[in-house]
Amino acid sequence: MLQFLYTPSYQLIINPKLKYIHLTISNIGELIVKSPTNNRYQIEKLLQKKRAWIEKAQKRFMKKKGKLPNFENSKNRLYYLGKSYPIEMIYIPSSNTTNRVSFEYIPQEGFIINYTELNRAEFLNQIEKFYKHKAKEIITPLVQQQAKIMSLYPTAISFRKTKRQWGSCSSKNRLSFNTGLIKLPLDVIQYVIIHELTHIKHKHHQKSFWQEVEHYSPNYKELEQQLKDYLT
Repeated sequence: MLQFLYTPSYQLIINPKLKYIHLTISNIGELIVKSPTNNRYQIEKLLQKKRAWIEKAQKRFMKKKGKLPNFENSKNRLYYLGKSYPIEMIYIPSSNTTNRVSFEYIPQEGFIINYTELNRAEFLNQIEKFYKHKAKEIITPLVQQQAKIMSLYPTAISFRKTKRQWGSCSSKNRLSFNTGLIKLPLDVIQYVIIHELTHIKHKHHQKSFWQEVEHYSPNYKELEQQLKDYLT
């Protein structure tokens, strides 16, 4: 088989339902290849062709804030309300074979993970639980307060982890927010809330929508730019 000079490491996901090979960068910066077959020649040929895009995408990822830690070194950090905090990993020996993990946030200081076994999946699960809990606790009352100011009331407020959207408004005026939103500064969170509440009145992104947003968030363009600095 022909050997290509450029063959970056990647995770291969085979899906026979796909028609073409797709490339994406995961939330930890890993190259993901989704392919209908395990044809290594075709995959590596595409990687060679897309080399510039892959390198640019990975460099762009490295500059993003809010990346999830890999737990492979002692410099793990986590974003919360716009600030980056250190994670202290504490190993606790245990004769119990069941893996146990506790995750704690010390206000204005950082995070502590107590564990009996290194388990990245469980560590990330604990982080996501923390984000979801704090998102509900902090963002829900902010939505309710802003709704009164704007006289725009959602029929429901929900939180879930999403890959691309910070928030959404359904045709029935149900607002959904990305749990990762809690990583951002409060003023940016407030902008996202205003943005989604405005969709109750304007189901589009036309001039009237942005005029309404600007009325309640005069510096929305600056805040919109800050959003792009973070990973969802």
